[in-house]
Amino acid sequence: MILKSSGFKLAIAVLIGVIVFILPRPEGTKFKLSGTGADQLSQSVSQYFSTQQTAPGKPVILTAKAPGVEQARAKYLVEQAKAMGLSELKVDYVDGMPPKAKRFLAVLAVLVVLFVVEPIPLEITAVLIGASLVILGLTDVKGAWAPYMHPVVIFIMCCLIFAIALDKVGLTKRLGYFIVKKAGDSVTRFTFIIAVGLGFASAFMHDAAACAIGIVTMLPLMRAVGIEQYSNTGKFMMLSLPFACSCGGMGSLIGGGRCMVSAAFLKEFTGIEITFFDWIKYCMPAAIICVPAVVFITYLIYRPDPNIKLPAFDEDLGPMTAVEKKALIIIGAAFISWLTKSVHGLDYSVTGAVGVAGLVLFGVLKWRDINDNLEWGTALFIFGGGISLGLAMGYSGAADYFANLFFPLIEGKGWLVLFVGVGVFGALVTNAMANVAAAALILPIVIPMAQLEGVNPTILALCLGMATSFAMLLVIGCPPNAIAYSYKYFKSSDLTKLGLVTTPALLLILVGVVCTWWKFLGLI
Repeated sequence: MILKSSGFKLAIAVLIGVIVFILPRPEGTKFKLSGTGADQLSQSVSQYFSTQQTAPGKPVILTAKAPGVEQARAKYLVEQAKAMGLSELKVDYVDGMPPKAKRFLAVLAVLVVLFVVEPIPLEITAVLIGASLVILGLTDVKGAWAPYMHPVVIFIMCCLIFAIALDKVGLTKRLGYFIVKKAGDSVTRFTFIIAVGLGFASAFMHDAAACAIGIVTMLPLMRAVGIEQYSNTGKFMMLSLPFACSCGGMGSLIGGGRCMVSAAFLKEFTGIEITFFDWIKYCMPAAIICVPAVVFITYLIYRPDPNIKLPAFDEDLGPMTAVEKKALIIIGAAFISWLTKSVHGLDYSVTGAVGVAGLVLFGVLKWRDINDNLEWGTALFIFGGGISLGLAMGYSGAADYFANLFFPLIEGKGWLVLFVGVGVFGALVTNAMANVAAAALILPIVIPMAQLEGVNPTILALCLGMATSFAMLLVIGCPPNAIAYSYKYFKSSDLTKLGLVTTPALLLILVGVVCTWWKFLGLI
């Protein structure tokens, strides 16, 4: 059918981009002059612009007296500056949209449609991000492709390789057997233990890897006792796991790419750094509460059959092997180096790469293990493309435009209104695109809003890293959802039904933790 064909979806995406591109561009009425000659130019154009008084050395704000006329545009100011020989003077938009921002939004419209309907592989869409930014003149080649090898991308790749090592040496199997033996034959107890346990583990390993480990452990038991597809018992077991892993991922910087991207963008735009330990200090309490809470809500919505009893595992795995011990020591050393970054000053990507090298040098992994099992497309292109797109949101001027557009809605209402708004928006948007892309697109907008309101932007970076963990409305919302769905124990509508309950409940928990724990820590 033509409506479902990739060519038709691709054509629709391009058409939407063209429509965005040809729509009228808001010029605005305020412009910012910065650099040598700002006062000189403001006096020269005083016939058309009024000048806002600012402190010496600060940018000069001009407001058009007759908006709409040719002399009330940024182009006129640029031409006047050139005519006066003010080569170092910079003219920026305040409440209008720069031409670069308009081109960026056209690219963004196409990319969002491609990410949602997937007419081409997501990895190829992510590659097109860098190409589009260069073709439309938004940045140079280096500016477009450098984010694909951003330190955050290397860091995430190292985390995924650590998960490969844990699985290869058998430590994940050992963890699964331990949980099964503790749970006994109760489906409810087993699900709570494995979902909550792996949910907490997701704070220190990729949430998709944790979810996959749990499913591999659960499936033989589910099949052994004949748990049927689409039964409440199957839904409870298979939905508890991805939701718990998504919630647990916000507990540390390595739990999910969204956390590291949020921290990276905060540093890019403000110079403020959230360390590995800081993120745990601020966000782990929320993860500790949200993980069991989401499993309990799943239990209330899809109550399992209490008459089903799980079989016991009799296999003895024996003592830990030498290779298991080596893996634990090397990965443990990497974790310690991340926690002590403030002492040695080495970036997370550097110490992570040393850890990966150690796994190969000491025989825990071979290069073939990494090459065959690492999701290169996801790690390199999707994460890197998301960062490139988010940075473009900032330097194109689109972020500042939207920040000034939405700022009147929250002006004077304090950090809590801004926090709740960002949290709800982030939780919704992350269902339609990768949480890394969601964080990368939203942060450049809300950080200027926070600065305009006088709110610590760290609060919003932490908020977005946590709120984008709640991708619980659509199967495509995050990898754990997709992994669990592939086994056909629940329908897409079952996940959405549960997500409509869990998402607002978890956001309320988030606000409660923030208002108490963060106040105790002095962040708010």
